[in-house]
Amino acid sequence: MTSRLDRHERIAKLRSCRTPVPDTEVQELLAELDESHLVAEIEPLLARRTGRSSRLPVQALLLGMCLASARHVGTVTLTVVTDLLFYSLSDASREQLGICRYADHAQGFEAAYATVRRRFHRIVSAIDPSPLPKNHRLDKTIANRLRSEADPDRLAHRRALMLRIVNLILAMSLRDAHALLEGRWNGSAALDATVVGAYSKGLSSDSPVTASDPDAGWYVRTARHKDPLARGAEKQEGKQKDRVKKSLYGYDVLLVVARDPDHTGTPLPDGSADPDVVPALVVAFSLDKPSERPAEVAIEALQHVDPRYPRGYLAGDRLYPDQKQDKFQLPIRAMGYQPVYDFAENQLGVKADFAGAELIEGNWYCPSMPQPLKDATKDLIAKKIDKQTWIERIRGRTAHLFMPKQRPDAEGHRRMMCPAEANRVQCPLKPYTLGRGIHLPLIDVDPGKTPVDPYACCTQRTITIPPEAGAKLWQPLQYGTAEWQRVYFRLRNAIEGMNGFGKDPLYERLESGGTRRIRGIASQAVLLAFQLAHANKRKLAAWARSVALHGDHAQRRSTRRRATKSLGEWTPVGYLTAAT
Repeated sequence: MTSRLDRHERIAKLRSCRTPVPDTEVQELLAELDESHLVAEIEPLLARRTGRSSRLPVQALLLGMCLASARHVGTVTLTVVTDLLFYSLSDASREQLGICRYADHAQGFEAAYATVRRRFHRIVSAIDPSPLPKNHRLDKTIANRLRSEADPDRLAHRRALMLRIVNLILAMSLRDAHALLEGRWNGSAALDATVVGAYSKGLSSDSPVTASDPDAGWYVRTARHKDPLARGAEKQEGKQKDRVKKSLYGYDVLLVVARDPDHTGTPLPDGSADPDVVPALVVAFSLDKPSERPAEVAIEALQHVDPRYPRGYLAGDRLYPDQKQDKFQLPIRAMGYQPVYDFAENQLGVKADFAGAELIEGNWYCPSMPQPLKDATKDLIAKKIDKQTWIERIRGRTAHLFMPKQRPDAEGHRRMMCPAEANRVQCPLKPYTLGRGIHLPLIDVDPGKTPVDPYACCTQRTITIPPEAGAKLWQPLQYGTAEWQRVYFRLRNAIEGMNGFGKDPLYERLESGGTRRIRGIASQAVLLAFQLAHANKRKLAAWARSVALHGDHAQRRSTRRRATKSLGEWTPVGYLTAAT
């Protein structure tokens, strides 16, 4: 039988398994923190004139959270932070950080943990945009009273502070990628909201009390999730409610993912990754309750994209063209982004006009464009034409497209030429455009519009389109063309791929609320920032290992695509294959 002394020796051996943190790693992380200016942002929020000073500097707490994230695939828990700061750092590192000593026993650990916990909650309380208490169920009448009594300006200020701090944490993961992004990224991005769970049990809407995390909300996905704006979206009497496919109590996290659509990312002939194609990375994020203020949350995230980077195309799903133009479409264009949209059925066909020009699926066209070309996508959805006919009609639209005369001015006004002025067609209303060659189509002018009531675009050489004209659906790329498909789908694939990458159950597990075990939107945002930063670093490391440097072999092979059949040409109702 094993003696009591032997058992004690074995237990003591297990205790000694704690791995010390190298001083070199500490110095590297301190350098990153200094460059991020995080400490300078947070310390003024905690300043107070009275009371005892904290025994744990902000710099030390952030260092401990960085160390915990690196060792636990992005997950940060305060117990791990305590163990790393007080029992795994060298004496020299603790002295440099100003961390006091605590005995290595149960009482000592509890005292050290209380120091870490108080410091963390002091930070999140200073940036918490919610007036509600956490960790217990509150009567909804009291919760509503607290919301109504709260100062909205103060809460908005705290939300702005929260988003600034968490995006600074995220930006630390891009430190080594800045030079690559500046030289190999054209500023294009994709945005999308993905749901993540809260560390709380959600209650029904008719419950008299709030959940223990009152800042979260229910996410519900039905069978109509693929196209929530498609036909039949309005509930018809007598029909059953949509079947719920997924429900989760948590937050919607809006990610902005950088991706250059001009490059495919296909491996080089030797199988290594292309060093000129940086992988898709999260460059900014925001969060709120699911489906709450989608336009405003998107703008908040975009405002935190590093201003050093250019602004290019911006793609989102079908939710965003349906937002109010003064809350989403006009602000993103003011930031320098060019929107790229796909559309729901109720957004197809002619949806706006200005000076005679007609906006069809995001582009300005000649008002005399043949009706079959105007209704091409509507007819395809209604099954009046086949896929090949739709492709031919989309190509036929190109000759009737209004073209820019010059770049937009500072306010977004654009001078546009009708297709006759752009030497794409010949128009009887502009006789000087006739006789240019039989290769140019001849416009068949609607007799009901001329010469009694000609459009301004038919009598002037150019028209100036203001930014608000058709802003809800306008996009610079012609819908359905090969260029539109290349930009839109590469950006959309990038954001969907990043969502899956971060939710990998072997790594960050973003969707699991158990990886962020502190309640409240501010705490969730801070912990989520470390997870997203870890996902960025993991992706960059995998890409770097698959690049062949100086003629040598890559350390790891690049991701291989599955063997698939060619899809053929895209249409809104599926791909056109040889068998179609």
